[in-house]
Amino acid sequence: MLKDKVESLLGKALEEHSSLFLVDFKMGGDNSIKVVLDGDEGVSLQDCMNISRAIEHNLDREEEDFSLEVTSAGATSPLRLPRQYNKNVGRKLQVKTGSEQLEGTLVATSTDSITLEWKAREPKPVGKGKVTVQKKQEIAFSDIQEAKVKLKF
Repeated sequence: MLKDKVESLLGKALEEHSSLFLVDFKMGGDNSIKVVLDGDEGVSLQDCMNISRAIEHNLDREEEDFSLEVTSAGATSPLRLPRQYNKNVGRKLQVKTGSEQLEGTLVATSTDSITLEWKAREPKPVGKGKVTVQKKQEIAFSDIQEAKVKLKF
């Protein structure tokens, strides 16, 4: 019953904050509630506080004892939803599929795939030595096992 109420409150809060979206929602047996958010323009501390308050202020602690944690998806967290890829166009990704691991710049997204570009060194077609070539590959969301943004320092 508590889970249904929390899901309903969370849904209403996210409707009010349309740039935010739910990445993960877990509820433990001890009534520990964990909500992980992401946003089209990122997630601020104020965003987390607003969602937390929308849930917590509508629950009665006398009726149910619970703990609530509202966080943003971390910078190194794997991308899970197609909407997360849209905000990372232009950034370098590390993508694992069933058959290979690729690292490249995310140049485009569609409803069912992403497109990566990267440079690779390959042997010259004629003669000795190597030449740098531009590679491009489209990867279906269904083929992606894990994708992470590569951070530059």
